[in-house]
Amino acid sequence: MAYPNLVLVDVLRQTAKNLKEGAHYAWGNHGSCNCGNLLQVVANVSKEEILTYAHTGFGEWTELAEEYCPVSNTPVNLMIKKLTDIGLTPSDIHHLEYLDDKSVLEKLPGGFKWLKRNLREDVILYFSTFADILEENYLNNISIPYPPKEVLEREYAG
Repeated sequence: MAYPNLVLVDVLRQTAKNLKEGAHYAWGNHGSCNCGNLLQVVANVSKEEILTYAHTGFGEWTELAEEYCPVSNTPVNLMIKKLTDIGLTPSDIHHLEYLDDKSVLEKLPGGFKWLKRNLREDVILYFSTFADILEENYLNNISIPYPPKEVLEREYAG
């Protein structure tokens, strides 16, 4: 699963919000699909720019992510790099496009259910749930050091 961090949480939530507020959505379009809408937020580029960059590679985002080469500076690899830089793996990119990570689906409100990859409401639900999971994982891994014993003894000495 993705590396839990607040940037990724915020990007997922902003993408879900944009979709909820009517952002253009078309699953069959690299610039307006699940990953395309996410990239619009991450890279601050238009759906048209994403489409142009994506067409320098072959296939859907899932295939593009599988073929990703971090040292290549082709436009499509630069787009995938934007996603990996915020903590996503190629597997995560696949799951975001198809809404099929069982660990996310199990945490949906009301319990596990399969979602439709090309249904706006399901994308919003999946992205929001994924953000909640990542935020919880992030917060659970924060280590807050205890003050030294001497400090505690001074603070609570009567």
